[in-house]
Amino acid sequence: MFLAHAPGRSPMPVTDEAVADLAGWLDLIDPSGEEVERATRITGLRIPTREQLDEIESSSRLMMEGDVFYLSTPLVRRHEEDGTSDVTPIGFVLSRDRLITVRFTDWKVFDNVTARVTGQSLGCDADAVMVMLLEGMVDRLADGLERLGADLDRLSGQIFRTDRERTAQVDRLLRGMLREIGSAMDLLSDMRDSLLGVGRIALYLKANSRRSLHELLAEKVDTVRRDVDSLNDYVPQMYNKAQFLLDATLGFINIEQNNGIRVLTVVSFIGVMPTLVASIYGMNFKNIPELNWTYGYYYALGLMLLTIAGPLFVFWKIGWLGGLKMK
Repeated sequence: MFLAHAPGRSPMPVTDEAVADLAGWLDLIDPSGEEVERATRITGLRIPTREQLDEIESSSRLMMEGDVFYLSTPLVRRHEEDGTSDVTPIGFVLSRDRLITVRFTDWKVFDNVTARVTGQSLGCDADAVMVMLLEGMVDRLADGLERLGADLDRLSGQIFRTDRERTAQVDRLLRGMLREIGSAMDLLSDMRDSLLGVGRIALYLKANSRRSLHELLAEKVDTVRRDVDSLNDYVPQMYNKAQFLLDATLGFINIEQNNGIRVLTVVSFIGVMPTLVASIYGMNFKNIPELNWTYGYYYALGLMLLTIAGPLFVFWKIGWLGGLKMK
């Protein structure tokens, strides 16, 4: 899709050059080869491909050709319906009088900026739109970090809650928590990459602009950079918390595994001595002293019960039986 944004107008599909001449912001959404060729012909600017936007070197993500900026960053998007996330690149081509964005999926940020551009007569100034997009990205990433922090707080409460009535569900709960913590750490890593990319773009714009930005816009670029720095300081704290919750979850899983091994140990040990007694009196020797004893059978049964009760008493005294609840 190839959209043109003009001041005070709704986005218009670009069908000819006359439409694009009115627009200060051209937005290519998962563009076809024909749309890329059309944008190049209209603007005279090189439109980066997805392969170029996916490159990770700073020299490929941040460059100038003449007085035109070619900028790109990975941007993470979280799907609210299922909690999953994905990362796709976004490209910016910023010239003196025009901004071209290249993206491959829908983003709420672009919808919000489009609404602002439609309602403002000066909203399609290329520099102003660029700054609005950067601000919107930082705001969305900050909101994502806040939601992720709330998710980690919820997981922390679940992990350290001692609800023994739900013992039968412990394994399933811990496995689910591991998956959630893993997803949270992946999302946190993607957010960090997105913040790093947005911060580098803001710094590059401020440091390498060959045309003087409007004073207000320059201040906003500085604000974006400071916001990114503050969020980058917050990310390690959240990562440490997620790592702590991961370690705690693994620790509880080890405890549950140890409890399972303890059950097997107790069961096997209390079965050894009765088996020994039964084996002794089951031997086929003629001169077994108790062979003709009237109470020999009951004696053997009592001895086996005693060898069961004795170890159980010892395990109870050392506290093992208190933690044994069959799942």
